Amino acid sequence: MRKTLAALAVASLALAGGLAVPAHAEGERFVFVSHAPDSDSWWNTIKNALKVASSQMGVTVEYRNPPTGDLADMARIVEQATASNPAGIISTIADFNVLKGPLTKAIEQGIPVITVNSGTIEQSKEIGALLHVGQPEKDAGFAAGERAKAAGVKKFLCVNHYITNPASVERCQGFAEALGVDLGNQMIDTGLDPSEVKNKVSAYLRANPETDGIIALGPNSAEPTIAALKENGMAGQVFFGTFDLSAGISAAIKDGTIEFAIDQQPYLQGYLPVVLLTNHARYGVIPPNAINSGPGFITKDNIALVEKLAGEYR
Repeated sequence: MRKTLAALAVASLALAGGLAVPAHAEGERFVFVSHAPDSDSWWNTIKNALKVASSQMGVTVEYRNPPTGDLADMARIVEQATASNPAGIISTIADFNVLKGPLTKAIEQGIPVITVNSGTIEQSKEIGALLHVGQPEKDAGFAAGERAKAAGVKKFLCVNHYITNPASVERCQGFAEALGVDLGNQMIDTGLDPSEVKNKVSAYLRANPETDGIIALGPNSAEPTIAALKENGMAGQVFFGTFDLSAGISAAIKDGTIEFAIDQQPYLQGYLPVVLLTNHARYGVIPPNAINSGPGFITKDNIALVEKLAGEYR
């Protein structure tokens, strides 16, 4: 009986994370390549997920990115990662045409690849990746647009802070399609500088006073837009949704400036590929299909559950 109880106690500790009892501990090395510039704080959640997963799995994960967000630079980083012969590469598909070649070459060299975040499931399959972990961006934009349509939105502004990323345009297109209108000039290219974003949003709203809806594509566009709306007295007076989450976005949801934030659960985009590649390297197992990490909607009804985790796990 004592031996049985002891065995059960060990099993319970192992399940609870109290014991680390891996069957193997090879210390594999993986490289995660993102398209994000150094200034994009949204990726801190993914970086934290990589840290947690590497610790739990007993592996090394190197995070690499183009400092300015230049996609040609990203392609070179993928090539450099391939040359270092890691046990696996995790990469976004920020631009399929730019990254298809480097990622395909990595796979042809025998390096397993999982794609994440941006890009489509179809693009991931064409490259030859094991699977894709991310949010179908056009579908997410469409779901946001459906909410705006239900609220009576007719004219909108899509604040695009990263227009060179096709996935960002897909978000705006999905939003427009749900409203049943053409995207046209309702999407503006703001860049990443907060002052520029704020000024361009303010200028657009002055020139287009009939605008009754706004969709931002992340903290880099949402937070300066919040500032613009508060400055011109439109905060809470215009339907405003955004992608992703931050402390500033959480506060705006609570005070009624923002209706919702679309959560693509970036933590899963960092955590799951490391776990999956580790198990693939050690045991040859991998899920056969893509994993959708979003979209989910964060509103006043559930913000209390996630706001304290913003920037770290949410």
